[in-house]
Amino acid sequence: MYIAMNRFKVVTGTEGDFETVWRNRDSSLAEVPGFVEFRLLRGKLNEEEGYTLYSSHTVWKSEEDFQNWTKSENFRAAHRNAGDRKAMYKGPPVFEGFNVVDGM
Repeated sequence: MYIAMNRFKVVTGTEGDFETVWRNRDSSLAEVPGFVEFRLLRGKLNEEEGYTLYSSHTVWKSEEDFQNWTKSENFRAAHRNAGDRKAMYKGPPVFEGFNVVDGM
């Protein structure tokens, strides 16, 4: 199993818009070989720095399945308009990928 996560610092006051974008997004993940599960996680508000932390969390059968998706037309379509919403973010997303340790 492989877990792919992107962390987003979402500008305070735009959280509803951010969640709506994700809720209405047509990612076609269910059609992608190796895809298991998706979650959007909401973290704490950082009042001092003016953002709420979010993480997108996808589970894949393997890292290779995830990499194949990142090279697919489904991936390009799902991310096509990402640049249109830069005002919602305090900086770019931060990617983290993890292989699950067997037996744990």
